[in-house]
Amino acid sequence: MSARWLRGTAATAATAAFLVPASLLAAGPALAHTAQSPVQAPVHAPVRAPLQAPARASAHGTAAPAAVAKRLLRAWLRADRHAASRVATASAVSTLFSYPFRAPDKFAGCSGNACRFVHTSVRVPGGLDGILMIVSGGKVTKVYESRHLVKPSAAAGHLFDAWRKGDRNKGLEIATSMAVKTLFRTKFDPKGVKYFFQGCNSEPKGHSCAYSYEGGGMFMHVRGSKSRGYEVTSIGYIAD
Repeated sequence: MSARWLRGTAATAATAAFLVPASLLAAGPALAHTAQSPVQAPVHAPVRAPLQAPARASAHGTAAPAAVAKRLLRAWLRADRHAASRVATASAVSTLFSYPFRAPDKFAGCSGNACRFVHTSVRVPGGLDGILMIVSGGKVTKVYESRHLVKPSAAAGHLFDAWRKGDRNKGLEIATSMAVKTLFRTKFDPKGVKYFFQGCNSEPKGHSCAYSYEGGGMFMHVRGSKSRGYEVTSIGYIAD
């Protein structure tokens, strides 16, 4: 399948579901910086969750996931890497301290060992809507977070890589819940058909990024801008 054929067919064969980001608050923009300015420390909004609640120990004597996650968040808000390293792995600390948006302002609870902090006053790319911490053995071992990517192709590539690894949370960092649900209906098969990235083309209100494979093509519809970041909002398919 040629790239020219894909570009010519994408606009009519694939159906896009548009997600229009909400306007950023004038008094407190979500993005700390755009692609044209250097990254500085994030501007943190106060967290409304009761972070000082007493910790409950698990059956194995370790602190409950919620308590561990809140300790890490408090350390991050204080820009205290040393305190963060006591409750999280080095990679988790590194990921959290690179968060490009202001701090989430609500603790959304834990599902098992996965604890979320979400935004209620700003719009960020992806269905994760903030920060997700995975807790194991009394430490945060993995952090997922909303991403600020400045190219449509980067958003498409991030989602494709998440699908290839079977990691839905990684996909939600840069894609809507609907897009992730559509893509993950089928499992990526490393021994199956080969996917070839064909680039991104402009379409109404955004871009369409194409992957070709024997017998058809997949189109990721991307919305956003450099200043607020790009996200995959929907996925469409065509067949030969």
